[in-house]
Amino acid sequence: MSSSNLIITIGRQSGSGGKEIGQKIAEKLGVKCYDKELLAMAAKESGLCEELFETHDEKPTKSFLYSLVMDSYSFGYTSSGYMDMPINHKVFLAQFDAIKALADKESCVIVGRCADYALDGYPNVVSVFITGNDECKIKRLAERNQVSEAKAKEIMMKTDKERSSYYNYYSSKKWGDVRSYDLCVNSSVLGIDGTVDIILDFANAKMNRKKE
Repeated sequence: MSSSNLIITIGRQSGSGGKEIGQKIAEKLGVKCYDKELLAMAAKESGLCEELFETHDEKPTKSFLYSLVMDSYSFGYTSSGYMDMPINHKVFLAQFDAIKALADKESCVIVGRCADYALDGYPNVVSVFITGNDECKIKRLAERNQVSEAKAKEIMMKTDKERSSYYNYYSSKKWGDVRSYDLCVNSSVLGIDGTVDIILDFANAKMNRKKE
């Protein structure tokens, strides 16, 4: 937890442009943006098949036992508790470790996957949640996926439900709740570039305040 690297974590509603915003922030900072790249990293470090990470990526589980998993996590991957753990729990813990390893290694932007929770206690983490107006989000999803707005709305609702359930199961916080993040921004109001600027200004202000 002594890492001096700057990590910006981004939680996002479907269609809010969160990934694009994360990529632009990373570009301006001269660092990398990690999204699905985390899956390959976690698979490599854990020895689990990468397809398992793709299957369980930000998907909730109805059988998650928080205390059991975290108790097993504290004893490491060789514990009997870990060996007997369902695969979706192992996938989560592998991503959890990959996120921590990244934070120790370099400054970066991490999109989704409970990164803000995984890095709780790290000194230079700025946690952000990006929301948007439904009309704008649906339009962006329709254009990106080349589907009707009705289908885009269905995609948006399903994705947000999965992300919310995943975050609420695996963290001690609530997805989208303003109390869970340092900053919440509406990208429909500010636009993609405006949101990027606001987040960067906030991150600079937070880091400067720590130095005082």
